Amino acid sequence: MTETAAPTLELAGSYQIDPAHTRIGFTARHAMVTKVRGTFGEFRGDATIGEDPARSGVEIVIAANSLNTGQEQRDGHVQGDDFLAVNVYPEITFRSTSVEKDGDTWNITGDLTIRDVTRSVTIPFEFTGLAKDPFGNVRAGFEGATTINRKDFGITFNAALETGGVLVSEKVGLEFDVSAVKQS
Repeated sequence: MTETAAPTLELAGSYQIDPAHTRIGFTARHAMVTKVRGTFGEFRGDATIGEDPARSGVEIVIAANSLNTGQEQRDGHVQGDDFLAVNVYPEITFRSTSVEKDGDTWNITGDLTIRDVTRSVTIPFEFTGLAKDPFGNVRAGFEGATTINRKDFGITFNAALETGGVLVSEKVGLEFDVSAVKQS
């Protein structure tokens, strides 16, 4: 009996981020003692993965009003003028400017725009795999995270605590669990 090798899948190509199987999340420390976690439920994105990683790129557009922390009153406050001002700035965007690969880590540097303020950030992504799903789609998986300072984007609201410290941390963690479908 001879064994047949599994087909080799090629990573290089154009991809569309699958919102149903992708999570874009964030964390921020509240009252100096705990982390509040949330996600964005509406976004779209495209990526190109080159045979030469430097020829790769990604663009993600997030609907700022799709923020969800699981608590309606807090969500309304964060979507309001003190933080994201979603009525004035409806989108958060990330557009890569360079991609470097080191082993399974892809360091993606790009322009992150929040409230019409753009800053360069680097997000290290781990390549988690390439597979063909039951519907014949080739999927690539990546996980990444970085930390930004919200004040760098003009988000300065805070309140002093009686015991010292502040209500909301300046540092916000961004988390990405991405499933992208290769386009034919």
